[in-house]
Amino acid sequence: MPSATIQQQMPVSSVEVFALLHDYSRRLEWDTLLREARLTRGHSAAGLGATSLCVGRPWFGLIGIETRYLTFRPAEIAAVEMINRPPFFARFAASIRHQDNADGSTIIYKLQFTARPRWLRWILHPVMLWQLQKETRRRLGALARFLDGGRSQPGDKN
Repeated sequence: MPSATIQQQMPVSSVEVFALLHDYSRRLEWDTLLREARLTRGHSAAGLGATSLCVGRPWFGLIGIETRYLTFRPAEIAAVEMINRPPFFARFAASIRHQDNADGSTIIYKLQFTARPRWLRWILHPVMLWQLQKETRRRLGALARFLDGGRSQPGDKN
């Protein structure tokens, strides 16, 4: 199962990063990948057991991934797993761990997935992993710039 770990220094504390990252009413202010982000199934706030839907921009296939929070400890860690069946994903899970440091905080984003259909995994896995790593770096960089006061636009590149 392909996986990746991406770290990003943030200019503010873990408390501030965590709050913005899981505030779906503000997600599109900084997220470079998404065209839609919202809580689903009657949930009004992110938290343990809450579900959300994130839909990519057209250049990312308009794929919508609905997830459920498996872990939610503010300023420390959140983890989600995919609960729907979008094109090309048989499984997807991710976690974001937060650590305060002298310059603000660091986030450590880990993802893993399995592509579908099975018979195309030999080509889908490396291509999807490369794209997910690239987009995750871009998104986390945009989040850091946003938190630093530079209001990067969602389509901006690093």
